[in-house]
Amino acid sequence: MISDVQRAFSGINETQREMLKVSGTAWSDDRMIKAVVGPRGQLMELEIDPRIYRKPNSKALAADIVSTVRKAVQDANQKARAVLEKSLPSDLRHTNLGGGMDLDRLLGSHDAEIRIKGDDGDE
Repeated sequence: MISDVQRAFSGINETQREMLKVSGTAWSDDRMIKAVVGPRGQLMELEIDPRIYRKPNSKALAADIVSTVRKAVQDANQKARAVLEKSLPSDLRHTNLGGGMDLDRLLGSHDAEIRIKGDDGDE
């Protein structure tokens, strides 16, 4: 186990570089919206097909954009998980890490959904 941890820490710089390269891409169900997000889920690109304006509906457009961005974040999270799974010892992959950090919750949540203990008194 100690050698696994040493191996993980020795490659931490490479893992960090790989994590910073992660991006996620998704299309809306009707293929009218494309979203690309960065490693933290930040929106980097948004393409909207001009045909979407033939039947303007700002609320539906906003909902579709949010939904598509969330799909892109899920794609980025899956890619980030793969990078981390390569570098972490197997017994640390699905556990709460020091300081109460839950890797599954962190990578599986959109930033807007992550709640840190003590922030709102609920957890």
